Amino acid sequence: MSEKLAKIIFLSIGSNLGNKKKNIELTKYKLEKNDIKIIKSSNDYETLSWPNLKNPKFINIVVKAKTSLSPKNLVKKCIAIEKQLGRKRKKKNDPRSCDIDIIDYDKKIVKNTKNQDLTIPHPKMHKRNFVLIPFFEVSKTWIHPLKKISIKELVNSLKTEDLRAIKII
Repeated sequence: MSEKLAKIIFLSIGSNLGNKKKNIELTKYKLEKNDIKIIKSSNDYETLSWPNLKNPKFINIVVKAKTSLSPKNLVKKCIAIEKQLGRKRKKKNDPRSCDIDIIDYDKKIVKNTKNQDLTIPHPKMHKRNFVLIPFFEVSKTWIHPLKKISIKELVNSLKTEDLRAIKII
């Protein structure tokens, strides 16, 4: 990876099937093998599955990484890694062994188009405790490129029940 071309990215990684901790570690290993150099990783956080609370609980982390991949190639690599770890995309929000979301790509704004199914920053990240809390852990000064709101303000805007529903494990 050329250091000059490397971009700082943030990925949210989750698992709620199988050996969840092992799935997270395997995901990190596979990211490293695919030109995605992890700089910092949050603790593991346990959260309830959403929207179906009866599904198994999730383990989620956020990683700060460097890559020279374009956003389009990064999403392709992430989908390939999810498949390698057994993710089957049947129904939205089904339990899954691996879920990788691009939360931020070099503070850029990428809009979903008919040629590219990708929106960065992730369109729902600012509402999700399982993204915001681990994200704050790895980047306390990050500012949402669209909303112009700091990560600290986003965490503080979470409802009390959302803050209570997440724990480090």
